[in-house]
Amino acid sequence: MKAAVLYERRKPLVIEDLDLVAAGPGEVEVELIASGVCHSDLHHVNRDTPTVLPVVLGHEGAGIVKSVGPNVTRVRPGDHVIIAFGSKCGECFYCVRGMPYLCTPASPARPRLSRGGKTINQFLEVATYAERTVVSEKNIVKIRDDAPLAICSLVACGVTTGIGAVVNTAKVEPGSNVVVIGTGGVGLNVVQGARLAGAARIIAVDVLDNKLEFAREMGATHVLNAAKENVIDRVKALTGGYGADYAFEVIGNPKTISQAYESVRKGGVAVVVGVSDENAELTFKPVWMMRQSKTLMGCAYGSSRPQVDFPRIVDLYMEKRIKLDELITRHFALDEINEAFRAMEAGEVARGILDLA
Repeated sequence: MKAAVLYERRKPLVIEDLDLVAAGPGEVEVELIASGVCHSDLHHVNRDTPTVLPVVLGHEGAGIVKSVGPNVTRVRPGDHVIIAFGSKCGECFYCVRGMPYLCTPASPARPRLSRGGKTINQFLEVATYAERTVVSEKNIVKIRDDAPLAICSLVACGVTTGIGAVVNTAKVEPGSNVVVIGTGGVGLNVVQGARLAGAARIIAVDVLDNKLEFAREMGATHVLNAAKENVIDRVKALTGGYGADYAFEVIGNPKTISQAYESVRKGGVAVVVGVSDENAELTFKPVWMMRQSKTLMGCAYGSSRPQVDFPRIVDLYMEKRIKLDELITRHFALDEINEAFRAMEAGEVARGILDLA
């Protein structure tokens, strides 16, 4: 089967034929229909991260179960599924406390991909930039058959992370004032989550006007171009001089994280959703955290429980309560993955999709 392999940082991915193991005990083979193209994947191309090369990237996949290994009970061949990335052991300190997004398994998954006898790693144990993949049954979430799989691939990461940051992590109340800094694929879903939660004002911040227009379509009530306006001053002006109740930083830049923190009122909450460089550091004066009773918190994977949240989000989409079709601004073939990265980095797309079937 064909897959996109990263052999060297800051170099294009290579499309190659790889060998895929048969599904073993507790494993499921999935024929991938589509994979979203997420900025988190590009970070591992452009940055020196702990991810071991060579690796097949991709973590936003949906498809149809092709085969199952022994002892698999959740799904059977023909089922429509979304793949939840990362470890989901179900037994560690965090999993048993209902926090699978922080799973810390005792041992990694077995190697499942190879070329010429050499192991090719699976990014986040799923590797969805490929025609097929084998993953743990615990990473598989069955969804309704009438939901379009290409659209639902986005639920695997960007949609769940964005909406979950609002609903699960921050628990935004109706009538709140919310600012969202960074309106890429995940940021747009933070905007959607704020709308779903009943926020009164949703202030979207970016430096590209076309991305701010995407945010308007997703439900932003106000947009600010940070290259042209003072974000903190404008947010305060829009909120009676106090600042937002909640701010979400969806870039991963220490400067914009500080901006998010400064944009919230006394007693407000700033949530870091963006993926920062491994060596980035944040500095601020902690005395103001005490005096103003502000909260600065992190959010991993939207604090989601995929088995619960994925089907719920799909239902919201099917009932037209959230927008997913509008997020997809361009489709790509697998061998166009490097062009998909270029378009994303240039801000030309809200979300790109790899069509794999």
